[in-house]
Amino acid sequence: MGPVCGQYLVLSAQLRAPRPDAWLHLLNPQSGTGCALQLFHSIVQPMLVEAGMTFTLFVTEKPNHARELVRAGDLSQWDTMVVLAGDGLLYEVLNGLMERQDWQAALQKPLCTLPAGSGNALAASINHYAGNTHVLKEKLLINCTYFLCKGLHAPMDLVSLSTASGKRLFSFLSFGWGFISDVDIASEKYRKLGNARFTVGTVQQLAALRVYKGRLAYLPVETSSSVVPAPGALRSSHGGPEDSLLVPFDQPVPSHWTIVPEEEFILIFAIYQSHLGADFTMVPKAKLHDSSIHLFYLKAGVSRLVLLKLFLAMEKGTHLELTCPQLHYIPVRAFRLEPFAATGLMTVDGEPLACEPVQGQVHDQLCRIISGS
Repeated sequence: MGPVCGQYLVLSAQLRAPRPDAWLHLLNPQSGTGCALQLFHSIVQPMLVEAGMTFTLFVTEKPNHARELVRAGDLSQWDTMVVLAGDGLLYEVLNGLMERQDWQAALQKPLCTLPAGSGNALAASINHYAGNTHVLKEKLLINCTYFLCKGLHAPMDLVSLSTASGKRLFSFLSFGWGFISDVDIASEKYRKLGNARFTVGTVQQLAALRVYKGRLAYLPVETSSSVVPAPGALRSSHGGPEDSLLVPFDQPVPSHWTIVPEEEFILIFAIYQSHLGADFTMVPKAKLHDSSIHLFYLKAGVSRLVLLKLFLAMEKGTHLELTCPQLHYIPVRAFRLEPFAATGLMTVDGEPLACEPVQGQVHDQLCRIISGS
């Protein structure tokens, strides 16, 4: 079967039920090493056919193609939306869904991630939550396709991010500024290397280590349980849920928030899943719906050697066991970051974002994701 570009292809196996689930598969042929379509035909399609499923394949042709489709399309004909790509395509899909007038109903349809990118963080996290052995590449894809065939899904938290320029974004994985984001963006040119691109990017960024200056504040999870919504809470004109814990940027953060006294950082990273990539376990204890943003910040003054050791330890999730006084970790419900200068790029779910003040809060169980249990 040849490539399918910018159109639908309906593939039906012999049906075993009068009304089978109908799945929309969104595939980015440029993801990772560019083998997503081949992986679909060689691994995913045979498993779906064996399970007796009906599915529709849509191959994207350009950035935000999937976002445009789910934002304006009729979703009633599909029960589940499946993303076969890296984390970036799922980010597109989620934000397209959140731009719909009927976003609440749209988010009731389960989403599924099938790994075909270079990072595959959410897929690795879901495999981890299911209690499976750590696997990569085709083995991870097989596991996630098996989850899809089982049809089990679970609620997943999302994080709403607002910028000083008026953007509102929804994130399922992470927000970053500093070293980790620099590695992610700078390694894009090595996409053909697959997951090894991050190793190359890390070495490069270590050689040119930078310090970022800004103000960080957050609402710890342990404090938020007794907090009522802020009087000046943000009410979005873009749709989606109200950010009841946040106030406009022209107001100081509420008095019960914590303000970090240091203002020079190597990195600030907020993650909501266990894995940052298939080979990077940042928060082994994280869950799909733990109502937490897992906030890390690394103060200036850390040596390149210690920073390298931290990244190597992330492969096994043991970085917090190392003695590094500059590294701080705390689960939070909301945060605000105000850079002192527009230096460097920020990232949301691995996608670049212009450097400016950003704040965000977690929204509990806002969507549903195919999972292993």
